[in-house]
Amino acid sequence: MKSIELITYVTFGYLACSVLYLIAQVSGSQTKTIKRYLLGALIFVFALHTGAIGLRWIESYQMGIGHAPLSNLYESLVFFAWCIALALIVARFRFDMDLLVLLGLPLVTLVLASTSLMDPSIKPLIPALQSNWLIAHVITCFLGYAGFAVSFVAAILLLMARESDFFARHLPRRQTLDEIVYRSILAGFPMLTIGIITGAAWADYAWGSYWQWDPKETWSLITWLVYSAFLHARLTRGWTGRKTALLSIIGFGAVLFTYFGVNYLPGLHSYF
Repeated sequence: MKSIELITYVTFGYLACSVLYLIAQVSGSQTKTIKRYLLGALIFVFALHTGAIGLRWIESYQMGIGHAPLSNLYESLVFFAWCIALALIVARFRFDMDLLVLLGLPLVTLVLASTSLMDPSIKPLIPALQSNWLIAHVITCFLGYAGFAVSFVAAILLLMARESDFFARHLPRRQTLDEIVYRSILAGFPMLTIGIITGAAWADYAWGSYWQWDPKETWSLITWLVYSAFLHARLTRGWTGRKTALLSIIGFGAVLFTYFGVNYLPGLHSYF
């Protein structure tokens, strides 16, 4: 089986998990046994996802190209979905909250499904990508994005709980959701910071300059500043609740534009 085929199965696997989590939530089937089976199914699909990434790496070496599967839009989407799934699983273990998984899995499924629109072929790296800094840069950035994705989901739930008594009765406590918003950003922010630093080192290796105000560089900085503002407001001003939830949502919007939107702008990252 090829990695492309396995990714297709993984996409449907995440979709099936989403449906199962939704059925369990709507039907009120929240016993420990059912929760354990649902989490087990998710971990199984995630393991297949991990295997698909490893298989693509092996295929690259078999073709005589031999590079980490992080070098084009197709591969980055597959890895982005993997990071979000990992963050959801970690958050599920940490906070014991299936709603995070329920709302986060559609995002994982959508990201993976979008790979069907991309060119999945494995090609030799262009000179600018032939650096170990690329691996460090991409991995740390996407791990940061995954933390922000969990914070985004928790922020949506928090706003729902604050704006509606109906949702407030059926959702986790607002204090818990607020803590998840904060903790997820606290985990993601250092990863994004390291990602920007390693990206600057990569830029110096590839283009002879640490910073050139490329659109993706600029929007990465904007994203970093939004989350810096979040942490500053939380830690020094004591912001909680609606204000920080809105900042989390704005920050994730900046993440999405940094990743997808700037691809339509001319720049050094246009090959991505």
